[in-house]
Amino acid sequence: MKKLLVCLGLLGTASGVFAHDTDDPLLFNLQVEQLEWREGDALAMEGDAWLGRDLQKFWVKFDLEYADDHLEEAEVQALYGVAVAPYWDMQFGVRRDVRPQPSQTWGVLALHGLAPYFFETDISLFIGDGGAVAANLTAEYELLLTQKLILAPEISADLYGQNDREVGSGSGLSEVTMGLRLRYEIRPELAPYVGVQHWQKHGNSATFTRELEEATSDTLLVAGLRFWF
Repeated sequence: MKKLLVCLGLLGTASGVFAHDTDDPLLFNLQVEQLEWREGDALAMEGDAWLGRDLQKFWVKFDLEYADDHLEEAEVQALYGVAVAPYWDMQFGVRRDVRPQPSQTWGVLALHGLAPYFFETDISLFIGDGGAVAANLTAEYELLLTQKLILAPEISADLYGQNDREVGSGSGLSEVTMGLRLRYEIRPELAPYVGVQHWQKHGNSATFTRELEEATSDTLLVAGLRFWF
């Protein structure tokens, strides 16, 4: 009888383990937020992929832009994320700026989640070589015009703690990008879109750009595809 009870106990424990695995399975997701053409014959891709369970995930984030027959911008982040509150994850890891040159490596501490009124928010702090510090704040909102037609305004701001003429970044507020995209969801995981994007450099970043006789702001038409699986 004692052996029978022990066996039943072991079976119960195993059942609990398997139930836990079923309730919190290992999942994978790839989401490309922007795969788009930008006015001026530029191509861009921005998105992320994650692998993990409900409360803990490994992330890879990427942001690429190809223009003038070469890769102008390339940024990749590898992060570990853990849930710290409902709808909020704390993420930390590394970021590698491959382009523009010279390449840079940063440590990352980020907060990702859903702010009040359903604003998807990313707040990232970056720490580089020699005590260099940078930050990015991004917010996006989705306005459902119909069940399939969605208007998505977005704003992103880059800030730096120091001047770096080599990559054209100045201390303080460096660049603000605003976008407005209208997408049609053929199905939730596949949605073509059109829109407009405006970017403007500020402070010392604008000064460094003007010294190179380049534009400090522009407004572009965009068209692309958003998908995930």
